[in-house]
Amino acid sequence: MPESHLTVAGLSESELLARIFPRLNNLHPNGGAAASALLLGPGDDAAIVAAPDGRTVVSIDTQVQDQDFRLVWRNGYRTTGFDVGWKAAAQNLSDINAMGARSTAMVVSLTLPPETPVSWVEDFADGLSHAIHDLGADGCSVAGGDLGRGRELAVTVAILGTLAGQQPVLRSGARPGHTVALAGAVGHAAAGLALLESGPAVDLLTPALRTVMDRQCRPLPPLAAGPAALASGASAMMDISDGLVRDGHRLAAASGVVLNLDPAALKLLTEPLAAAADAVDADPMAWVLGGGEDHGLLATFPADVQLPPGFAAIGSVEALAPTESTGVKIAGRPADTVGWDHFAD
Repeated sequence: MPESHLTVAGLSESELLARIFPRLNNLHPNGGAAASALLLGPGDDAAIVAAPDGRTVVSIDTQVQDQDFRLVWRNGYRTTGFDVGWKAAAQNLSDINAMGARSTAMVVSLTLPPETPVSWVEDFADGLSHAIHDLGADGCSVAGGDLGRGRELAVTVAILGTLAGQQPVLRSGARPGHTVALAGAVGHAAAGLALLESGPAVDLLTPALRTVMDRQCRPLPPLAAGPAALASGASAMMDISDGLVRDGHRLAAASGVVLNLDPAALKLLTEPLAAAADAVDADPMAWVLGGGEDHGLLATFPADVQLPPGFAAIGSVEALAPTESTGVKIAGRPADTVGWDHFAD
C-alpha cells in the first residue's frame, strides 16, 4: 500500500507510536530547557516530571471533531493534523500562562477513527511540537500520552506548569481603582470561524483574510505576558477562551467587583477585523466582545503599576453599588454579550 494511503488501521499501536515519538520535542535535539523538567519521558507506564517548586500547576482541555473543529469547513478548508495539534497545545499553554506560570510538560490522549491517515497523525505530532517551540514554551515537553480508537477524532491534553517559587495570579484579586488590561488578541478567532463557516471559498481569500482565518485554527496566546504580569504585580488574571465579556463576568464575580470597559479602547480592537467583517457582513464589535478561542489574557493591575510589555489598558475596576451585582459594563452601561458556551452553542 502506498504510504500516502496508509491509515491507522494498518498499523499496530507500537508502530504508530514509533512514528509519533520522533516528532515530539524534535525541536530540542540537544535537550535544553525542555529536558530540565522531564526526568522520564515516553516509554514507561508513566512519565516523571520534576517539581522543584514543590507545587504543580495543572490544567486539561479537550477538542472533539464537529464540536471544536470540522475536518472540512463550509468554505472548503480542510483541517490538518498540524492545526489540531497546534491548537491543542496553544489552549493548554494559555491556561498555565494565565496563572503567571510556565509550562513544563504535557500528556496527550488521542482518539482516532480507524480510517484516519497515518500522515494526519504525524502532522498532529508536528503541530504539537511546533506550537510549543514557536509560541515560546521551550521549557515544556510532551511527556507521553495514550492512543485509542473511536468513531470521531478527539484530543485531550493535560498540562503541568511551575510557578518557580512565586504566588499565582488568581481571578479573585481585582480591586476598585485597578486598571483592566488586555494582552493578545480578542475577536480574531471568532472572525476566523465566521470565514470558515460562511465566508468566501478558502481559495478566494486574500492573504489578510487568510491570516484572520488561521487564528481560529492556530491561535497565538501571548505566553510571555503571563509571567510578565505576575512579575509586575498583576492583581487578577485569566485566559480569554470564551469571550471578553463572558470571561470578564467570571473575573468580576470572583473578585466581587464590576469591570467598566472603555469603548474607545474596544473600538481600536475592532480595526484589524474590518475586512473580515465586510466579507461576511458582520459587526466586528460583536467578535471583540463575544468571540472566544484567541487565548489572550484579561488582567487587572493596581493603578500605580506600569503595565508590562504586551498589555494595553481597556478599562477600570469599580466597586459595587448597594443594589448592584458583579459584572461587566461598557462606559457605565451593562454589557450583555453572551460569548461562547460549550453546551449552549
